Amino acid sequence: MADVKKVVLAYSGGLDTSVILKWLQDTYNCEVVTFTADLGQGEEVEPARAKAQALGVKEIYIDDLREEFVRDFVFPMFRANTVYEGEYLLGTSIARPLIAKRLIEIANETGADAISHGATGKGNDQVRFELGAYALKPGVKVIAPWREWDLLSREKLMDYAEKHAIPIERHGKKKSPYSMDANLLHISYEGGVLEDTWTEHEEDMWRWSVSPENAPDKATYIELSYRNGDITAIDGVEMSPATVLATLNRIGGENGIGRLDIVENRYVGMKSRGCYETPGGTIMLKGHRAIESITLDREVAHLKDELMPKYASLIYTGYWWSPERLMLQQMIDASQASVNGVVRLKLYKGNVMVVGRKSDDSLFDANIATFEEDGGAYDQADAAGFIKLNALRMRIAANKGRSLL
Repeated sequence: MADVKKVVLAYSGGLDTSVILKWLQDTYNCEVVTFTADLGQGEEVEPARAKAQALGVKEIYIDDLREEFVRDFVFPMFRANTVYEGEYLLGTSIARPLIAKRLIEIANETGADAISHGATGKGNDQVRFELGAYALKPGVKVIAPWREWDLLSREKLMDYAEKHAIPIERHGKKKSPYSMDANLLHISYEGGVLEDTWTEHEEDMWRWSVSPENAPDKATYIELSYRNGDITAIDGVEMSPATVLATLNRIGGENGIGRLDIVENRYVGMKSRGCYETPGGTIMLKGHRAIESITLDREVAHLKDELMPKYASLIYTGYWWSPERLMLQQMIDASQASVNGVVRLKLYKGNVMVVGRKSDDSLFDANIATFEEDGGAYDQADAAGFIKLNALRMRIAANKGRSLL
């Protein structure tokens, strides 16, 4: 990559990406453009500007992407009721295609030859960033320092920063023992004691939620309003997508909702233990399935459930911008035209319980479903023929001596 003249770096302002910034300047003798995304991680992003300026960066992008993140990435994912390996709500995975998109947009705006990121060679994020980048700009060059340099420990990074006068404090406040990633959908925790799968996670690790034991003794009720599968209001108050998620994070966290401790299968082949805090997303998943339960046709709902694991895997492995994900999204979105109405939820000590749902598009007919007399709305005698026809193939097999007894 000797011809690289300008690189767009996904820059947080922390130790790793600050070292990468200087390393790019020295190793490639190139100009670096920094891009810092505000995805609702709860930390100030503006200090990254001063750090980039101190390292001689002329073009600095600091973008508030919270609304785009929830509207165009989180909400479409939740229309599919997406869960990876039965539990993970994909909080880190779904942020990466947006970051990749913005990296390429900035590269196009600034005439950059390459992009760079701080993902390691062991994780999923390198795949997600780069698959997205190549899908959106096939000829882009990608520089992944963790796959090139020998600065493979925190101490080596700190020594490099000290040697090159990079503005990072060696003796600052105590660093979290965990590798963490945060955005409006979740916080993830890896490393530290979590690398022993038998050791219980520490209570003081959690940032957004109280423990279920310390949650209020009185239940909290909320009502979620849906239009085309997306939440548009909470308790009748209309909100933007980012505000919806931020509000549900607060309410869910107060009630001890959304903690998860799992071992997942990374795309690169290894197993990894992680803890995830996703209070708002946990509420969203429960609410969306509830409104779909009365508004979706049975076979549509079942088909969505069959396709969801594939859709989840595409997001987890970095194929958000692939044609197959886009095809699935069109089908999922088409299914949501009738997913309108209100769901009432009861939140109590880590639990989310559905206690009511209503919709003008509801397919639930109380006259047919009732256990009381239905006035002839449903002829129960019809069930006999229905059962015999569905048993026909098994009856034929049994008559041919293929009985299971």
